[in-house]
Amino acid sequence: MRRALVLALALGCTVAAVHAACAQTSGEDYPQHTVTFLCPFPAGGGTDMLTRLLAQELQEKLKRPVIVDNRPGAGTIVAAQAAARAAPDGHTIFLAPVTTLAMGPSVHKSLPYDTVKDFAPIGLVGSSQFALVANPKVPADTLAELIAYIKSNDGKLSYASSGAATPHHLFMAMFLKMIGTTAQHIPYRGSLAALTDVISGQIPIMIIDLAVAMPAINEGKVKVFGVTSTTRSKAMPDIPTIAEGGLPGYAATPWFSVVAPAGTPRPIIDKLNGLLVGFINRPEIQDKMNTLAITPWTSTPDELARFIPAEIKKWAQVVKDAGITPE
Repeated sequence: MRRALVLALALGCTVAAVHAACAQTSGEDYPQHTVTFLCPFPAGGGTDMLTRLLAQELQEKLKRPVIVDNRPGAGTIVAAQAAARAAPDGHTIFLAPVTTLAMGPSVHKSLPYDTVKDFAPIGLVGSSQFALVANPKVPADTLAELIAYIKSNDGKLSYASSGAATPHHLFMAMFLKMIGTTAQHIPYRGSLAALTDVISGQIPIMIIDLAVAMPAINEGKVKVFGVTSTTRSKAMPDIPTIAEGGLPGYAATPWFSVVAPAGTPRPIIDKLNGLLVGFINRPEIQDKMNTLAITPWTSTPDELARFIPAEIKKWAQVVKDAGITPE
């Protein structure tokens, strides 16, 4: 009798475990606890704004807390490494920008993860507008005058960025390459810190996410010379593109995606993708994203999986053309 009872209990536990595993694999019981949404930049920047917007929606739909965990540092490597090493159960997701998934492999000699193999793509979520700004005391009022000023001080000026291998860094490197001059790169831990020093005059120029720079632009704390994209920003349509302003052919647009650790069950990936796509496609959310200088952009997991290797190849050429030596 005792042996039969033990066997029954063991069988019951086994069946329960199987049911639990099947439910988790199918996504039915997901999430089972708090979801951590990793953001690779400090609070207050454009990436953080987007992460928090998405996290709020996921929390509402998943009926579990979704906590934004800001992990700035090393050009997004700190956050990316944390995401790659997390348990592949959907309870850790990562707001992965072009910096991490496409630029990093060409700018760094080695990375503690593989940007293709160590992440499970969930989907694209948007692209952001960037702008070329300068301290008001810089003696230039047009892009042509700014270019002339930078060239007349070849190698003497410095520019700020939110970190090595970020769009802020590579977009300016592209710009300098195209105008045929050089400047010293000064990396910061995030856009706000960099912008603060541009406003104070410690650093004369930078390319920055427009969402972060808009208040300073509106208050006259910085001059703006153009946006980096091929089209004007809906948030500030009076600002011309850099190509329109006098540098034909210049175009650089960063993108954001959401990924999970490799091995995360596909039903969980699909569930998260469906929630994000449905949210981003709502007209009122698209309007809100546009006011943040972020263009709504969605994809399937498979589309993102194909997109990443193509972007790695594209940015490898940009890094090579800009003469950036991997560090």
